[in-house]
Amino acid sequence: MNNVLIPKSIKNISKILDDGVILTDEEGLIILANSNAQEFLGKNLLNNNISKILKVKELKNFNKVFKNKSNKKEFYYQTNDQLKRSLIVKIKKINKTLFLILLLDMTLQRNLEKVRRDFVANVSHELRSPLTSLVGFIETLLSGNVNDEVTRSKFLKIMDEEAKRMNRLIDDILSLSRVETEEHISPSTSISILDPINSVIASIKERGLIKANKIIFEDLRSNINDQCFIIGNFYEVTQVFTNLLENAIKYGFDDTEIIIKLEQFDEKEIIINVINYGEGIPQKYIDRLTERFFRVDKARSRKIGGTGLGLAIVKHILIRHRAKMSIKSELNNQTIFSLNFPVSQR
Repeated sequence: MNNVLIPKSIKNISKILDDGVILTDEEGLIILANSNAQEFLGKNLLNNNISKILKVKELKNFNKVFKNKSNKKEFYYQTNDQLKRSLIVKIKKINKTLFLILLLDMTLQRNLEKVRRDFVANVSHELRSPLTSLVGFIETLLSGNVNDEVTRSKFLKIMDEEAKRMNRLIDDILSLSRVETEEHISPSTSISILDPINSVIASIKERGLIKANKIIFEDLRSNINDQCFIIGNFYEVTQVFTNLLENAIKYGFDDTEIIIKLEQFDEKEIIINVINYGEGIPQKYIDRLTERFFRVDKARSRKIGGTGLGLAIVKHILIRHRAKMSIKSELNNQTIFSLNFPVSQR
């Protein structure tokens, strides 16, 4: 048991700061960690040695770090988890027995810079093709070389499709940029996972997207009358299931069922499987499906209106919700997108 006296002023300040605050003794044993520090580095910080939490050379042999040196130290650290948080770590020796460690979260700034770079690269690359197509048809029409109405109508139809494709691309790029920027910030509201699922199913039916398929929702929990709460953003979770169900429809065989299975085996997480029957996905492409603009069949994807960003958006929304996704697929058989959401103890 550590008997180091913690100054009351540090306790009070640690509660109101947006940064992570950690106090250790002279050996590096953590004796105080505020809620932000626990969010950044994990819940089980107390009574652990800081050198085992932040595994960097700067903290090796912690009790010798400040011996005969400056009483301040600062370095960059990236967490080794799903979020890959970017932290500036500042260490200050308070007295002979106490060290103050400040964790400054720079993840937002890093994400903003990455989004800016990616946005410019994506827009310049992906919009070039439909723009080139539009410019070509417009120049042909303006030249007066198209005299018959059938050809003119054909050109205008293609131009309309390319313009709509550009609009979808811009919407998806903006959506992806937003969720990438904010993925390190967990939602603060509690929602029932049933609400976005039912909303998406109803919306798909209202829009007439189901023609030769049938959507079946199976709640396999032991008590289906209970609400199933997660910490989540309703709009973003709706976006996840919209993308997954629309993909299941687009890539499923006609006259097959699209099944949504909801399961819960413990109090910690719920599992939602979205299953369709279609051509399937070759195993070599599974790990690349959530890459931006990756398409297994580019020609078919564009023909049915895909932008190649849907699953990338899903991936980053799930990271923000601390959820996980796995994908299994058999050629000419089942494809299963399995989502694991942490349960909210509402």
